[in-house]
Amino acid sequence: MDIILIRHGQTEDNVGRIFSTKDTRLTDKGKEQIRKTKTFVDTLVFDKVYVSPLYRAIQTMEILGLDGEVEERIKEVDFGLFEGNTYEEIKDKFPKEAKIWDEDYINYVTPKGESIKMAYERVTSFLEEISKKGENVVLVCHDGVTRIALSWVFDNLDYFFKFKIENGSVNIISIDEYGFKYIEKANYTVK
Repeated sequence: MDIILIRHGQTEDNVGRIFSTKDTRLTDKGKEQIRKTKTFVDTLVFDKVYVSPLYRAIQTMEILGLDGEVEERIKEVDFGLFEGNTYEEIKDKFPKEAKIWDEDYINYVTPKGESIKMAYERVTSFLEEISKKGENVVLVCHDGVTRIALSWVFDNLDYFFKFKIENGSVNIISIDEYGFKYIEKANYTVK
């Protein structure tokens, strides 16, 4: 079975290198990225589509011409008070919190948000659930969710920052009949 993860197209917040707000929208470039991605997605075989509830993912799914079930567990990592800020702004506005976060990015719970570890537990519970069904599925989601999924292949969250996930990219995790997980395709973008 395959778990096909599609990252949303470029957003207004991505352009500003901002920890995205929940309602950020795709840019014209982001829409074009997804139109190109659609040419590849149209060649894939899958049984079901799940989409993050965040608007940028819904917009992406619509451009792909897919119809999916909203799944809360694949929404982006919740950065709480850090959302809407660049990394530099976070360091200026929240110096104490930023220092702790830098020292332990996996376990630090952002104010009014969640830790990457909490997001990992949320996302991987869903991945484990769908992997038992044995169906090929598409997840229209986010950078953080895709990094978590790829880390799940290794059962090790320390891999989180070892992956680059482009806007509009396709990542495919395959699971064989013995339950072995492997990365079939990583950060594939249609040029």
